[in-house]
Amino acid sequence: MTGLTVRRAGKPDLPAVLALYAELNAGRVATIDQAETLLDRIVTAYPDYGLYVAEVDGGIVGTFCLVILDNIAHWGMPSALVESVVVASGHRGGGLGRAMMREAFRIAQARGCYKLALSSNVDAKPAHAFYESLGFERYGYSFRLDPPFVPDAAEVTR
Repeated sequence: MTGLTVRRAGKPDLPAVLALYAELNAGRVATIDQAETLLDRIVTAYPDYGLYVAEVDGGIVGTFCLVILDNIAHWGMPSALVESVVVASGHRGGGLGRAMMREAFRIAQARGCYKLALSSNVDAKPAHAFYESLGFERYGYSFRLDPPFVPDAAEVTR
């Protein structure tokens, strides 16, 4: 893909990133002030957490997060986790997602990660096919718990 750049995001990129997240989350996103505060915190406190953007001809049309996690298990090798992958609806199917994931692969490999994992909504069938085309394989189960995280005592004893 010509004119494509994948790079770490900065504050000036946040409006475009939030617009992409709006496509993913039916319009529900953080405010720009929240996003700027979070990005400052991420850059300072979590150097191995990267928010990345994909630009085509100067416009941001994709984003993903990549977290490198230190790990005492697995021979002390880190693992990598990809989150929040979004390609603008008008740019899907053209290789942009593949290019973003290749960059995630490159970073994870350079950091010596023993695996790169991601999770995907169970209903996102096109995304599943895309990830499988990249060599990801389905394994195990993914679980989630929404707040409140501590159920009341009556529910725990059931």
